[in-house]
Amino acid sequence: MEAPLLNGAVNEDYEAVRSLKEAKLVFWTETVKLWKIGGPILFNMLCQYGMISITNIFVGHIGEIELSAVAISLTVTGTFSLGLLLGMGSALETLCGQAFGAGKVQMLGVYMQRSWIILLTTCIILSPLYIFAAPILKLLGEQDDLADLAGSFTVLTIPQFFSLAIELPTAKFLQAQGKVNALAWIGFVALLLHILMLYLFIFVFGWGMTGAAIAYDLSGWGIAIVQVIYVIGWCNEGWHGLSWSAFTDIWGFVRLSVASGVMICLEVWYMTSIIILVGHLNNAVVAVGSLSICMNLNGWESMLFVGISAGVSVRVSNELGLGRPRAAKYAVYVTLFQSLLVGLSFMVIVLITKSHFAIIFTNSKELQKAVAKLAYLLGITMVLNSVQPVISGVAVGGGWQALVAYINIGCYYLFGIPIGYLLGYTAHLGVQGLWGGMICGTALQTLILVIVLYRTNWNKEVEQSGERIQKWTGRDINPEKIAAADSEIGD
Repeated sequence: MEAPLLNGAVNEDYEAVRSLKEAKLVFWTETVKLWKIGGPILFNMLCQYGMISITNIFVGHIGEIELSAVAISLTVTGTFSLGLLLGMGSALETLCGQAFGAGKVQMLGVYMQRSWIILLTTCIILSPLYIFAAPILKLLGEQDDLADLAGSFTVLTIPQFFSLAIELPTAKFLQAQGKVNALAWIGFVALLLHILMLYLFIFVFGWGMTGAAIAYDLSGWGIAIVQVIYVIGWCNEGWHGLSWSAFTDIWGFVRLSVASGVMICLEVWYMTSIIILVGHLNNAVVAVGSLSICMNLNGWESMLFVGISAGVSVRVSNELGLGRPRAAKYAVYVTLFQSLLVGLSFMVIVLITKSHFAIIFTNSKELQKAVAKLAYLLGITMVLNSVQPVISGVAVGGGWQALVAYINIGCYYLFGIPIGYLLGYTAHLGVQGLWGGMICGTALQTLILVIVLYRTNWNKEVEQSGERIQKWTGRDINPEKIAAADSEIGD
């Protein structure tokens, strides 16, 4: 008689898969677990990406230069800061996920408060990037009138920037515990209210770009405040009130947050840099326009895999915290297989419709032809996007952020961008050369990460997870100290 895949005890691991029947059971079990977590996260990400996209659509009805200014502000400045904050906040995916799996639920609120402190400090440090956005954009080669307008809008969105310091850690706190349905509902309601505010502020009140910025700020803080209210009211196990323990060993937490931030933002900035490089090509209007259409589609697909990445990160960190190495490994393999199938499907759809999908965005025949020439590169990028973010999610769940950051620097900035520059400018291949070279960097990074994943000793990862939990909980903090600190604040 075959041994069951899962033993009776909750904390016991899968048995080794030795038959097709067992493989199917593992595949189905892990699929259900992944999408139960990843599905609502994906929906929430699509709602938040929709806020940016719909803001551009509403502003586009004000004027062409306003549309370009807002697009530059949200793409260049916004992506730069969001990449860093999102990465730094993802340190909680490692610590909260592993602590939750190990039953150290009382620590989650302390971790979240530490992240609030670190990210708010980071926002203060990065504020000059928003305040002096106009001269920075001029240095990057943007036209003066466009840079000034984009800079003005960027300054108005500073409140939304600070809201991310509260929103992102709170979201990671909820994700680690699987409380993701609340995030989905909050994101959906916020999107609907954002659309309503854009209509009122821009068309009814006539506030123009200022109205768009106000709506963006209110939506950002609305999400952050409602998430905090949900944590305080419905997360009694992980939230024990404000605690002085959040300031304990904060420098160690900063190091992990910075490693996470560098890993994520290097990935985000990499594809953003191609927009800047393409802007210096001959016939830049067509080059930037065709690339922007492709990047728009790629952005929507990326949101899908960001959700899957967050889901597998929670799965891996929880299983490592539980001491279940085989469950963590199987979760990764099942996720990678499904993601690759989705990526290949997107590539096929893009190649079949390569001469037609640009009609959604433009009536220009020249742009449509330029987009069709880039469709092959878009398809390859979509396949790579289906694998690379998942492995990055595994890295966050396992605590490999520093290693992946070094890999990203080498593959992206020492290999991909130079190859793209040579192909685009020296070989005169234009946007195709730039994008092709950067795809080479992504392909190399994906290959190296696959090798790292293949050589991973999951039993050792469980040991390191235990050491990490001991470091962050056993050394300086325990439930009694948290309770004492909470009572001090209460007094």
